[in-house]
Amino acid sequence: MPDLVFAVEGVEAVRFAAAPLLAFKLLITNSNAREAIHTVALRCQIQIETARRRYGAADRERLRDLFGEPERWGQTLRPLLWTHASVVVSQFTGSVTTALHVPCTFDFNIAATKYFHGVEDGEIPLSLMFSGMVFYTGESGNLQVAPISWDKETRFRLPVAVWKEMMDLYYPNSAWLCLRRDIFERLYQYKVRRGIPTWEDTVESLLLPCEDVVPS
Repeated sequence: MPDLVFAVEGVEAVRFAAAPLLAFKLLITNSNAREAIHTVALRCQIQIETARRRYGAADRERLRDLFGEPERWGQTLRPLLWTHASVVVSQFTGSVTTALHVPCTFDFNIAATKYFHGVEDGEIPLSLMFSGMVFYTGESGNLQVAPISWDKETRFRLPVAVWKEMMDLYYPNSAWLCLRRDIFERLYQYKVRRGIPTWEDTVESLLLPCEDVVPS
């Protein structure tokens, strides 16, 4: 029965996709190098191991919305679910390298997005946990099916620069914010009543009074 080992060899932003996308270069090796693998239907859960990196002062300030005051981070820094991804791997013997495409979002209602945006530089420690099915040729020559054990996983450190490069490709000098519909309608009416030409100007008109207040 196949015994697959997984390793991530690199990652890059995918250009010209319909939505932000990262391609992880995934190396799959079978412990029995002579066994013929027909297909692997692979699923992957990716978690951010938040406690496995250091955070500067700017990081701590930007991540307060996610983890609270830095004094409490000993309790609040926990593995953070990022996303799920899947790929169908074609026939191979021994080992194969495939692209694991991971869709990304700039929705700031998502905890992982807040985390990626909150760290300035360095690397983001990830844990990739695999499951799925392997179709292979058994000793009798017949096609057989076996599950991938849930203990199959690997770690990878995603450079923050790759994430930022990807978002700059798809959202140059911009960010995406999802609002509840009734809030959007109120904001839209505010914009129309005052004849404000752009959404940036609308938000600025709301922020300026707050910024003008000097704390005593």
